[in-house]
This record gives sequence, structure tokens and C-alpha cells, in this order.
Amino acid sequence: MKKFYFLLFALFCVSFTFSQSNLKGRVLDSNGFPLPGATIIVDNDKGTVSDFNGFYRFIDLESGNSEISVSYIGFEGVTASVEIAENATTTQDFTLEPSATELAEIVVSGYSSGIVKALNQQKSDLNVTNVISSDQVGKYPDDNVGDVLKRVAGVSMQGDQGEARNIVIRGFASGLNSVTLNGDRIPSAEGDNRNVQLDLIPSAMIQTIEVNKSMTPDMEADAIGGSVNLVTRSNPSGFRASATLSAGAEPIRSDGSNANIALVVADKINDKLSYSLSSTLQTRNYGSDNIEFEWNDPEDWAEDGAIGEHDIRRYDVKRTRRSIGLNLDYEIDDNNSLFVKTIYNHRDDWENRFRLRIGNIDDWEADPSEGVRVRKQTKGGIGDDINDNRRLEDQRVRKISFGGEHLFGKVTMDWKVGTSKASEERPNERYVRFQNSSADLSSIDLSDPEYPVFNFEGDSWNDPAEYGFRHFEQAQKYTEEENSSAKINFELPYNDGDDKLKFGAKYKVKEKMRNDFWEGFEDGFPFDTMADADYFNASIDGYEPGDQYMLGNFATAEWLGAQNFYSGDGSEILFEEFAGEIYSADEKVAAAYAMVTDKLGDKTTVVVGARFEHTDIDYTGRVYDEDGDYDSVDDIESISGSNSYSNILPSLNVQHEFSDKFVANLGYSNSIARPNYYDLVPYQAVVSSDEEIAVGNPDLEASLSNNLDLMLDYYFGGTALISFGAFYKNIDNWLYTFTTENYVYNGTPDYEYEQVRNGSKASVTGFEFGLQTRLLDNFTLMANYTFTDSNTDGIEGRDDVPLAGAIENMYNASLAYESKKFFVRASMNYAGEALDEIGGDSWEDRYYDEQLFVDLNATYRLSDKLSIFAEAKNLTNQPLRYYQGVKERTMQLEYYSYNWNVGLKYDF
Repeated sequence: MKKFYFLLFALFCVSFTFSQSNLKGRVLDSNGFPLPGATIIVDNDKGTVSDFNGFYRFIDLESGNSEISVSYIGFEGVTASVEIAENATTTQDFTLEPSATELAEIVVSGYSSGIVKALNQQKSDLNVTNVISSDQVGKYPDDNVGDVLKRVAGVSMQGDQGEARNIVIRGFASGLNSVTLNGDRIPSAEGDNRNVQLDLIPSAMIQTIEVNKSMTPDMEADAIGGSVNLVTRSNPSGFRASATLSAGAEPIRSDGSNANIALVVADKINDKLSYSLSSTLQTRNYGSDNIEFEWNDPEDWAEDGAIGEHDIRRYDVKRTRRSIGLNLDYEIDDNNSLFVKTIYNHRDDWENRFRLRIGNIDDWEADPSEGVRVRKQTKGGIGDDINDNRRLEDQRVRKISFGGEHLFGKVTMDWKVGTSKASEERPNERYVRFQNSSADLSSIDLSDPEYPVFNFEGDSWNDPAEYGFRHFEQAQKYTEEENSSAKINFELPYNDGDDKLKFGAKYKVKEKMRNDFWEGFEDGFPFDTMADADYFNASIDGYEPGDQYMLGNFATAEWLGAQNFYSGDGSEILFEEFAGEIYSADEKVAAAYAMVTDKLGDKTTVVVGARFEHTDIDYTGRVYDEDGDYDSVDDIESISGSNSYSNILPSLNVQHEFSDKFVANLGYSNSIARPNYYDLVPYQAVVSSDEEIAVGNPDLEASLSNNLDLMLDYYFGGTALISFGAFYKNIDNWLYTFTTENYVYNGTPDYEYEQVRNGSKASVTGFEFGLQTRLLDNFTLMANYTFTDSNTDGIEGRDDVPLAGAIENMYNASLAYESKKFFVRASMNYAGEALDEIGGDSWEDRYYDEQLFVDLNATYRLSDKLSIFAEAKNLTNQPLRYYQGVKERTMQLEYYSYNWNVGLKYDF
């Protein structure tokens, strides 16, 4: 070992001491845009590939005249004679032209050019990846990054209010995947998990999206399913600017609308300094129509009926996104450069919800004369300029990083320090409830269990005078996560530059907290029923689940927002709503890695190494019991804990080129999934009135996965690819939520108990197939299919349960027509059903139903600079649907309808 360190030290001394002849440059297309993944060869001997921005570098070449050749799929190769200066760095850029037989006629539109860039980068990557370039992103009707990602093989998205939010890669839920921005983790704005909200990031802010399905040691290891790296624009070769303006309609609401403004400006100010500025403003006024059912245990249907509770809901939503990113690049000299990367995303989500909830159905089943309980709740916010009578969810993410790249002799060093913060604030969130305790229900129609219908006698169920005032509620909610990180990497070529040793270290600190507060107001107000309030008919003509679902009269959001809650007889702190959810957590991860990239002949490249990660986490939560005596939050018992563990995670990636067109990638890696912060906190929340108890689990262990990946790619025809992949993952200590309704608490049986626990093992096996090819002269077909099979062991009382989130069948297809002036594309995305949450028994399991989306978009070039476009999304009017136990039992059904927009884009 001492000899090894001495040798390493000697190598550094040699590397830093002697000068050498170097070559660097950039590969661009005829419009000055970078070509990532280009292959550059010196004297038919040494080779490298260009990076995201088209840059390449050779170290320690022989001085004198050398022949440099550059190749790129879909472009004409070039060869140039370059004089390599002695003991200096020579700069040589290359400009490539589209292949006359493959792209020259249509590359001006950008779509085929985008496919080519993605294919070249994917081919040059030494691990299993899928790549999407900004040119491709712009040709889909996708406003946010999540909508773009659902078109990648093996990737699906789970939505929120009709927008793609949480990513599922190869059957692994969002918390088991990582999302990075320029290689560093993005903090999460959600309170109880590690999920990154991908609907928060506009697609216009991103240059390249890279989905890594196998890992190398220089990547963060917390990515069992995979890792998504979002690369922002940087290092322009000259002045570039574009502006996009669009507007459209959201037919789910009569006044529904959408609008989008995007601006991109980039320039190379001089030989040293360049900047890239991206900004967007998006607004949507829309909504959703929703019905929900809670089904009883089939064994209890004879006594209690099939359904325990039923909701009819209307959501009116306004979302505004404001994003800005500024990247600066400064080249000190040929061997040293610095950069600053910044991004800020701010999404405001204003929402009103009108919820009709039918309960006490078991009493009605026993004696129909008792009627059922109907509660009508209006959800909104205070009537000020911030909330505007709506519930406001204010989510923000900002990230700043500063770093550099330096060449010291043969050693390349890069470093980066950064800070980021994500937050979610929901101020002055308000609720009012009115209740009819004995509404006359005549029947429950279960002839179609996907659409059960509750039928009332007459109109008294909708009479505002029959709905007594129950209470007001007001909540303040805040969650934040702050990250700080520093990393450094070294790369040292050896064996005449064909092979590389790379090693480095990273240290990051995360601080997460959630602090909510909830009050109730019940007595002393000058109204007894809804008739004393301002109310309106919330029912909608053409309600998407069906006109048989009637909301009826509700208190208006404006009336709710105008009330002075403190004018009554005082407030009551509703500890049961929030006390158990207050927590804080500090996580520190120290990592180091080493890896070797070794070329075994002309055809095979091996990347082998290992990553070490040590995790320390400290957390604090609360122990709450509804039967306790509390006057304030400070009276609730606080409990703390800590944990630490270390992991060594080896990996091996092998790439073999059978020919210039046929490439195979084989990968083995170890990866990790840390438990959610909140799940580790030793909290306890007991609500005796509902016989419910939820507890944390400080004994949770991180999940560890052994991963095998194989990908075979055959490239042909410039923009064509056939690919086949297979994968297998074996996970120890996987995480699931244990629930039971037979828990005994303080001698009282039949409590509903919930806790996140470790299962013993889980496995995922699957394959994927992809095809993209030109049809005739102007048509492009893209299609992919992924099959996933999963199995878990270690759930108490359950066998043969699939992994939550694992979708068995997924496919995408699109057909595009492209000419010099006109582009049109129809695209389809399908994700099959999947287990979403594990219940206490199979009839309680919650499933995410299959979804099929069809989108259409078209662009016409009015001139070289000006284009007009039109987009239509969700033409199938695909709803979000969950079912309970069996597919026929609808648990939640939510419609968003289709939407469309038209716009202009101008390239300066």
C-alpha cells in the first residue's frame, strides 16, 4: 500500500513538473451549435469524444503535424492537418455539415438535428443511457421536464392536477431515483419525502436531459431505478437569442386559458467570457373534476354496505411559473476556466376545492330512515392580494454553483461548490364546513362499480337551510430543504493517454424541516346554516365523470376569504391535524470514489471502480396523543435520534463496438436508496377519536440494490436506431408502508396502525425495445416498449406482492413529418396499471390505473427566423384513476380534459 501511494505521488510530481503538447477545441454544426458526442481521432491512434457543449481535449501529444479526423452520425466527417505546438496548447475547432444523403434537406427544422445529437451522445456514453436534446424537447408539446421524460423508454410519470410531477424509472418510484441539475442533486420542496417536483422546472430552461440507467462511480449512488441529469445551457459559440409567445385554452373550465413566454439569450462576449440567460413565464387557469370512493371489506358488505364514504369534488386551479437561469463561463487561459451556474424556479398554485362528502352510510344500510351525513366543504384562502381567496401553494427552488476546470501537466482537476434551497409555503389556508346530518338517500346504484351513483330523494339534500355550520379552519404550512455541497475530481491519463484514472471526493449537507400550524373556529358566529352565507351552485354542466354526480350549493370562496375568524368565541389549536408531522432532519454524506477507464484494444472499453459513501443523519420529531393535555405546540414532547452507516458500492461498465454501427453496453453497479427523512423520525401521532396511530421508524435501513444492465444499439441511416435492453435488480431492505387495523393501543383493540418498514428482498426484471427510423423522405417513426416484472418478500402477512410503482407495460410511439418549412408530429404515451400503495390486506391495496395520452403539435416556418406553431395535449381526455383491490372498484377518478395553444417563435 505504501508503494502505491508513493507511485501515485510520483505520478503527480511528473504530471505537474513537465510541460507537454496539448490539443483542444470544439465541434460545431454549420449554425454554430455544439455537437456533443462527436468522435475525434489523432493520427488514427488516440481518440476522445466531445462533451455536452462540443468541447474536446487531448493531453501530451507529440508536437508537429498531426492528422485530426472528426466523425458524427448524420454529418459528413472531416479530416484536417494540424500543427501541434511544442510545450503549448493548440486550439482547433471543427465545423461539420449535414450528410447530403441523410439530413441536408430537413436539418434546418431542428428536429432531426436533435435526434442526431442525442444518438451521438448516447452512443459515446460508456454506461446505459438515454439522451434528449433541446432540439427534441422543443418539438414536443411539453411545458415541463416531467412531461418530456415520460417519452423515454422505461420512464413513466405520476401526475398532480394533470401535470407530470414524480418520475418512475423501470418500476421504481420517485424516491428511489435521483434528479440532478448539472450533476448535483436538486432539493425537494415536499415535506415527507425526497421526491423532486419535475413539474416545477420548465423544459425551456434545459439544454440536454440524460437518463442514466446504469451508474459509474463518479455519480451519486442514491439512484436504484436510475438518475436523471438536467443540463442547462452554457458556453455559447456566438450570439444566440430566441423568443417564444403562446396562448391557448383549457376547456375543462369555461374561462380556462394558458399562456407562455420564453426568452433565451446567449453570447460569447469576447475570447474569455460568455453567458447564457434563459427565462420563462407560464400561466394556466384550469381545473379538474373528481369523484372518490372508499370501499369496505367485502366481508362486511352484508352489514355495512359496499362503500364507506363517497366524495364529489371540483377543483378550480391557477398555476403560474416564473423561472430564470444565468450561466457564466470564463476561460482564464488554455488550461484554466471558471463557471457560475444559477437557476431559480418559482411556482404559485392557487386552488379552490368544493368537496361533497357522503358518510354514515353503514347507518343508512341498517336503517334507511336515518338518512346519510353529507358534508360540504369549501377550501380556499384569506381574501388578500397574496391568496386571493384561494389556497396558495408557493413552491420555490433556487440553485447556485461555482466551479472550475484546470489542467496541471497531465492532471485534469475540476471542482465545484454550491448551495440550493427548495421551499413550499401554504399561508392562511382556509376551510369551512356545513353539514346535513340526515339527508334522504333513496338508493345506491352499484350496477357499474367503476361509477357508483348515490341517488337522493327530492331536493332537500341541496337546500342550504338544511346544512348547519360546523366550523372554520385555518392552516399555516411551511417546508424547506437546504443543501450545500463541495466536490473535487482528478483525472490522470496513462498508457500513452488511452486509459484514465479518475478519483475524487464530495461532501454535502442537507437540512430539512416541516413546521405546520392548524386552528379551528366553531362558536360565536352570526350564522347557523349555509343559507346565512353567500353560496352558489357548484355543479358544472358537462361534469367530466358524468352529470349524475351533482355538487349542488356551496359557500363561495369569496365569502370564506372575507370572514374574520377571530370575531367568534376564540380559536382551538387542532393538534391532531399537524402535531405529529412537525420535524427537522440534518443529513451529511461524505463520499469518495476511484475508477479506471481502460481501452482493451480498439473495440472494448471498460470502466471499473467503486464509490464509498458515509451517511450521518440527526432528526427531531414530536410524540402526540390526542388524549394529552396541550396548550401550545411547545407542550408536545420532542424526541430526537441519530443514525450513521457506510457503504462501499462497486461498479463495472463494459462497452464493446462490434462495428461502427453496432454497440453493446453491459453494466453492473451497486446503488442505494436512503429512507425518507420523516419516516426515520421517531414520531408518534395518536388520534383516539378515529382509532388511528402513525409512528416513525428510526431503525429503518437504507435499501441496497445489485443492478445488471445490458443494452444493444444498432445505428443506421443517420437518424435511425434499433435498441434492445435487459435489466435485473435485486434489492435488500426495500421500504414499504405497513398497515393493520388490528393494533392494540393502551388495551384498546382495532386501532389502525401505520409505519414504514424494511422488507427483506425485492427484485425487478425487465426488458426494453426501441426503434427510431426515417420512413420515406420526410417521415420519422419513434417507438419504445418496456416490460417490467417485480416481486417482494418480507411483508408481514403478505406474499407475492409486486413492488409499489412497478408498471408492467409501458410504450411510447410518435410519427413526425418534416420538410424545410413544415413539421407535424403525433405522439402517444401509455403506462399500464401498477400497485401504488400496499394496504393491510389485498382488498385495501391501492392501484394506479393504466393511462394513454395522445398529443399533436405542428410548426410552420414563415421565414428563416419566424415560426408559427400549434399544440394540443391529452386528446384522449385521459383521467387519473386509482382503484381499490380490484379494477372495478374506483377509488379516485379525476379528469382534466384536453388543452391547446398556438404561438410564435422568433430566432434573432
